[in-house]
Amino acid sequence: MPLSPGDKLGTYEILAPLGAGGMGEVCRARDGKLDRDVAVKVLSASLAQDADYMARFQREAKVLASLNHPNIAQIFGLEQNAIVMEFVEGSAPRGPLPADEVLKIARQLADALEAAHEKGVVHRDLKPANIKVTPAGVVKVLDFGLAKAAESAAPTNEDSPTLTMGATHAGVILGTASYMAPEQAAGKPVDRRADIWSFGVVLWELLTGKRLFDGETLSHTLADVLRKPIDLDALPQDVPPALRTLVRQCLERDLRKRLQWIGDGRIAIEEALAHPHVERKPAAPPPPASALPWIAAAIFAALAATVSLLHFRETSPTLPPVRATILPPPSTTFDFANGTGLPAISPDGKRIVFGAKTADEKTQLWVRPLDSMTAQPLPGTDGATFPFWSPDSRFVAFFTDQKLKKIDASGGPPITLADAPDRAARGSQADRCAELA
Repeated sequence: MPLSPGDKLGTYEILAPLGAGGMGEVCRARDGKLDRDVAVKVLSASLAQDADYMARFQREAKVLASLNHPNIAQIFGLEQNAIVMEFVEGSAPRGPLPADEVLKIARQLADALEAAHEKGVVHRDLKPANIKVTPAGVVKVLDFGLAKAAESAAPTNEDSPTLTMGATHAGVILGTASYMAPEQAAGKPVDRRADIWSFGVVLWELLTGKRLFDGETLSHTLADVLRKPIDLDALPQDVPPALRTLVRQCLERDLRKRLQWIGDGRIAIEEALAHPHVERKPAAPPPPASALPWIAAAIFAALAATVSLLHFRETSPTLPPVRATILPPPSTTFDFANGTGLPAISPDGKRIVFGAKTADEKTQLWVRPLDSMTAQPLPGTDGATFPFWSPDSRFVAFFTDQKLKKIDASGGPPITLADAPDRAARGSQADRCAELA
C-alpha cells in the first residue's frame, strides 16, 4: 500500500514521496531518533513476500552498508520491508558541461567506484539518474550495488530503478540499456570493468549533452552498445587530451583492452586537474619560399653539431632508486609460511605480487604498482603459493590445487598450465616454467 505523509515506518515518519519504480517507492522521511531526514525505499509487496529474494537483499544490504565513503550515498539500515538510506539534496548532472567541471565530477565518481571495487562491490547500473551533485559540489552515487541482490538480467531503455518484478519471479536486474557494458548487454557475467564502461558513457554524455547510445527501441539501443562505432571526434574540440584518452580507454569493447582499474583513471583525472590544458597558439606563418633552403641548411648544421656533442659526452643513464613500504591490504595480514605469500617483483621493476590472508584464513594474490599505495586483488588465486612473473611482466604464475597456473596481472580468469603435485619441487619448476607464463 502506498505510503502517505504522516505515515509511520518504525521510528521514521514519512514526509513526502520522491518517486516510484519496479522496486517499490521512495519517500523522504524523518528519523525520529537522530533528528535527520532520510530516504526510505519501500519494497513492493511482491518482493517483500519473496523469502529467497529478501534473504539475498538483506545479505547484500549488509555489504553495501560497509561502503562508508563521502561520494557514496550510505545505507543506514533495514526497517521491515524497506531500506533506509542517506537523503541527498541535489540534482543529477546534465551535459553539456565545461571540461574542467566534468573533470571535477569524474574525479569524485572514480573515487566512489574505486572504494566500492576494493570491497568487491560492482554498481551495475551507473548512469546520471543514479548520481547527484549537492549544492556544495559534492558528488554522491546512489543505489550502489543493489542489482547484485538479483540474479538475472532484463534491461530497459529508460532511466529506471535497478530492480523490478519479472513475469514469473522476483529480483530481476533492471539495467539501463544506454549505459550497459557490451558484456552486460550480451547477458554475460560482469565485473568492475562494466562500471568502467558505464563511467566512460557518463563522461561522454556530460561532455556532449547527448547520449552515446540512444536507439529508437530497446533492441536498437542494445545493438548499438554491441556494435556501433564510437567516434571520439564527436567530443568537443576543447576536451583535454588526457580526458579524451580516458574516455577512449573506458569505451573499449574488448575487456582486455579496456581500462582495468578505475584507480588508474582517477590518477589520470587528478593529473589533468593539476595541469590544466593550455590552448595551443596559432602556428606562425611560414617564411618566404626563397629563405627555406637556407633555414633548412642551418637547422641541419645545428642538429649535426648537437648529435656529435651528445655522442662524445654520452654517459649511461642512471635509474632512480625506488623506495616503497609494502603493507598488507586492509583487513588482511601477510603469511609467508610454506611459500603462501612470498612477494615477487616484476622484471620491469614496476609492480610487486604478494599473498595476503583475511580474517577467515583465506589467502589470495595481490598486485601493487611500486609507485602506488593501493594493491588490487587477483580473483581466482585462492590458496596460491610461490608466485612468479613472466619475462614480459604481463602474467603472474603460481601453484594451487596441485596445478601450475597463470593469470593476467591486470585481472581475468586463471589458466592451468600443468600438473604440479610435488610441492618440494615447485621452486625448481617455477624456474623451468617461467617462459610458459
